[in-house]
Amino acid sequence: MIALPIIGVSAADVTLRSSELSPAEAVSRRIGAADALLTSSGIGAAIHQKPDGTGYAPALATTAQPPEAGPDHAKSAVPAGADALKISTGHTKIRSRYGLLQTELREVDTASPLVKGMIVMDRGRTPEEAGEVVATNAFLEASGLFVGSQFTPRGSATWYRIVGAYELPSDLYKVEVTAPPGTLLTPLDKELRAAGVPGVVADDSYLVKTGPGGFTWNMVKEANTKGVVVHSRAVALDPPPHSDVPLFAQMESLGERDSGSLPASETAILATVVGLAMLEICLLAGPAFAVGARRSRRQLGLVGANGGDRRHIRAIVLSGGLVIGAAAAAVGTTAGILLTVALQPLLEERIGVRFGSFDLRPLELLGIALLAVLTGLLAAVVPAITASRETVLASLTGRRGIRRANRVLPFAGLAAVALGAAIALYGTTADAGATVVAGGSALAELGVVALTPVLVGLFGRTGRWLPLSPRLALRDAVRNRGRTAPAVAAVLAAVAGTVALATYQQSSEAQARAQYVAELPAGSGKVELHETGHQQSMGSVRQAVSRELPVSVRADVDHVQVGAPGCERLTGPGDCGQARIIRPKDQRCPLWEDAGREFTLAEARELRRDWRCADPQHGSMHQLVVADEKLLTALAVTDPGTVAALKSGRAVSFDPRDVKDGKATVRLTTSEAERAFTGEGELPGEDKVFPVHRAPEGTNGYGISLVLPPSAARAAGLATQPFASYFTLDGKPTERQRQQLAAEIDRIGVEAPVAIESGFEPQDTAAMLALTVFAALVTVGAAGIATGLAQTDAEADLKTLSAVGAPPRVRRTLSGFQCGVVALMGVVLGTASGILPAVALRLAQRREIAEMAGDEVPFVPIVLPWDTFAALLVLVPLGAALLAAAVTRSASGIARRAAG
Repeated sequence: MIALPIIGVSAADVTLRSSELSPAEAVSRRIGAADALLTSSGIGAAIHQKPDGTGYAPALATTAQPPEAGPDHAKSAVPAGADALKISTGHTKIRSRYGLLQTELREVDTASPLVKGMIVMDRGRTPEEAGEVVATNAFLEASGLFVGSQFTPRGSATWYRIVGAYELPSDLYKVEVTAPPGTLLTPLDKELRAAGVPGVVADDSYLVKTGPGGFTWNMVKEANTKGVVVHSRAVALDPPPHSDVPLFAQMESLGERDSGSLPASETAILATVVGLAMLEICLLAGPAFAVGARRSRRQLGLVGANGGDRRHIRAIVLSGGLVIGAAAAAVGTTAGILLTVALQPLLEERIGVRFGSFDLRPLELLGIALLAVLTGLLAAVVPAITASRETVLASLTGRRGIRRANRVLPFAGLAAVALGAAIALYGTTADAGATVVAGGSALAELGVVALTPVLVGLFGRTGRWLPLSPRLALRDAVRNRGRTAPAVAAVLAAVAGTVALATYQQSSEAQARAQYVAELPAGSGKVELHETGHQQSMGSVRQAVSRELPVSVRADVDHVQVGAPGCERLTGPGDCGQARIIRPKDQRCPLWEDAGREFTLAEARELRRDWRCADPQHGSMHQLVVADEKLLTALAVTDPGTVAALKSGRAVSFDPRDVKDGKATVRLTTSEAERAFTGEGELPGEDKVFPVHRAPEGTNGYGISLVLPPSAARAAGLATQPFASYFTLDGKPTERQRQQLAAEIDRIGVEAPVAIESGFEPQDTAAMLALTVFAALVTVGAAGIATGLAQTDAEADLKTLSAVGAPPRVRRTLSGFQCGVVALMGVVLGTASGILPAVALRLAQRREIAEMAGDEVPFVPIVLPWDTFAALLVLVPLGAALLAAAVTRSASGIARRAAG
């Protein structure tokens, strides 16, 4: 009983400690054994960066004039005399067993000592010469290849052999191939370009070894003046003070704040769940010792009959608690460590990240073990006092006597619930919010536990509507509140932890889902031609999409062609002019229209709330497209008026800023006019005005602002060219189908990438996975243990049934309903109790995020996990009832009469 939660707590402790990378481990995975990794920012100007290199921004006030950014720009920041190892990265499509697989390519000398820690070889060997590569396990799994296989990149005639497999400890799902320097990217780039295929654009970075002292923060700032981002080992292990980071000072001058990492919400929820688990230990262990003491009443009575006094009886019971607590500590911590070892590979595969070193904290494990010993000892105190107060006659005859209910306890419980809830809600406004919330929640939980006997009595009033067997079980539970209340309270505490965790998880997932920006509706996709002058091949591409993917609806989309047909093929992309949507002047955003005007911070904030300055949607290269009503189906637009308007020949607008008086203007501009335009006045061109239907407010066009029906385009004399297709799918396509489609498009000879929106996919963390396993383990264990205690304490009733001739089915049914009723009451009360800490923690998190966001109102929802509630309300009581019925013996021996 004590060991089960100790197993969970110790396993959670070892799992969380092992999953947390130390600063040295984290930097080693990023830069190997080097002192720093230098990467071009791509800005071509001086920058300011965070100390850990995870964020940077252009330096607004600087006189430095760095060279223009290029693929090898980072080399300019390598200190003189330092050892440097070049890393080149790019990406291309590789021919797999199924088709073409998008793959990241990397060139680096894997034998260099500077690379140690960045990659971990799994099998095979490292490449030694040109034509040999190593690949990640994720690449091998996705491509269907293996160590020893050969492959060719798209458009290449060169074969490469895979001589080894490796993994990236911090990204197990990355599809990547690594080769020796100069053997893959440069030759491949030349070969692809010669074959008319887009080449590989390589980005270069440098691992640097500087010697004693490492790459200091002053050296990092010097590299920043050249537009280079630095990940430094010395800075990661000893970060500079906040005041010495120019990026933070620049952000504060602009009224911005560094969001950094959110407050330790996972730590708070961990403390809450673990605290409730410790409460569950006490609530279970106390009744267990009480049951054990009652079963040993005769032996304790014999001690008294042979001259033992109350001290001896108390010492016997307390010694039992001490021994059991010590045994539970040893068994629980050992089993928790073994459980962590068994579950670690599964957790790592689930989150896609390898843990750090197996981290055993002796002091923390010792504290957990001492907690078990102390819990065993404290749990035996009340049973020891109760047993010592019984007379020898009552102990030998087994009479329990009459017990009166404590009338003070319910009022104390109500006061504790009210005070705990008030403290938890106060924690949502306090600086130490998580700690205050956890303390208030624990106090409220204790209050509910104190109210349990009264609440059990209230549950008993529902028995009049139940069938005979559950009514008898409920009546028995109410009449024996001394054994029912502790068991209900134990299940309550365990379920409360699970509910608190589930509520927090589901609310956090809802927040991440709301912040997720989808390129298309979930289950939809698009294929878009990226090469001009090959529009005649778009028909073949569209047929390949319909053939290789489970397409239900396909909408073919054209764009407006400005200039003579085929001019793009003759003169190049963009040289034919463009068709632009002209927004009315009074509906343009002043922030963009008056770019030369300086706005105050207050004015800028106010304008950002203006409907004219809403962030533009993204997702398409063309805001103006020509398509029929099938496009609305692919974009999940179901408004009948919008569909009817496009079908009848009216244009549809998704951006109200483009429409005035029910009309929208499209301006056709030539390339010569665009080149001659100075930015003053209006861009010259021919205007076409279309009657427009505005889609309902909030309708997402996924980057498309205006849809012209083909009939309206023809009536306006506009020429069109095919460039894309949007489609909806019947089911999620497999990786093999994606690769086969890529191979089909490659055979057509065009560059037409396919994008399929999978929707929001929640990301698991090691902390939340460990807490979930821990909470489930404690909940199921508590229900099982409470079941066993209730059945043990009701054994006399079962023997009575057997004595009067009741068949085994009756005994099993009654036993099952007795335990099921206990579990059900615990689940109901635990569900209600677990919501408080989760809601309070989310409110505290909302306040903290609001302080970081400034004037913006953060979206921090509170979502109740109804599926978890339903599962707990059904599975836990049902499991407890079935377990009790299964372990109830068919034949129960008649107990002998106790000697008088």
